[in-house]
Amino acid sequence: MPETTFKELKIHWESYGEKAPLLLISGVGGGTWTWEEGIAAWSPHFRVIAFDNIGGGRSSMPDRPYMMAEMADHAAAVLDAAGVEQAGVVGLSMGGMIAQELTLRHPDRVRRLVLGSTHCGVSRRIPPDPDIIKQFADNKGLSPEQIFDKNLLLLVTPRFLKKDSDVLKRYKERELRAPIQPDYALERQLGAIAGFDACARIQQIHVPTLILTAELDKLVPPENGGILSSRIPGAVEKSFADAGHLIHLECADEFHEMVVQFFSV
Repeated sequence: MPETTFKELKIHWESYGEKAPLLLISGVGGGTWTWEEGIAAWSPHFRVIAFDNIGGGRSSMPDRPYMMAEMADHAAAVLDAAGVEQAGVVGLSMGGMIAQELTLRHPDRVRRLVLGSTHCGVSRRIPPDPDIIKQFADNKGLSPEQIFDKNLLLLVTPRFLKKDSDVLKRYKERELRAPIQPDYALERQLGAIAGFDACARIQQIHVPTLILTAELDKLVPPENGGILSSRIPGAVEKSFADAGHLIHLECADEFHEMVVQFFSV
């Protein structure tokens, strides 16, 4: 699979399909593997491009502070490497923060924008319970499978866990096959979130924007969607009932169809 280099950093990326480009930006600890179901659903309609953020997957993992702005520049570099001038963009969680910065820093590169399970930054965000973040970040002494099982309790609802679905099984298999994220790299990605603040700037986003929230999101409370939609001109907000943070898994069919409809305009 291809990779590009940006200021001596390696950025791994993948491309599927041949139609209008759709760039996917994943959250903390995620990467190209995060989007397996989405790629299958969207590649007949779009050229789907996904990449690993620095600190995750097969991209570089420097042990120094990460900034959301530089991660947005990496997304633009992936578009350059793919030969794409402008794309639809879907960003989830931290990926939604990167997507905001991408749209602000490189406005000509983004055609339409989906922001899921995310917030605009520290000055206005409604934070989760501090114990939630502590649980999510504390991986000391745990195996990759134990980390996955611990975090899953924070990322989806008990109802979805009880389903024991094939989607969930495949997601776990992919996560356990993915390159292991070192503790320092997780801390660097979380540090990028802690230093992110676009709340005073997102009124400068002038592309059609869809805000997606989950009513039972423990990591990014759904009220953050209202802050985003009130500040991004013309943004439309939609909520997934009885769902947790990983809306692309827990509400996969509805989520996939919503994205197809939004970007098919």
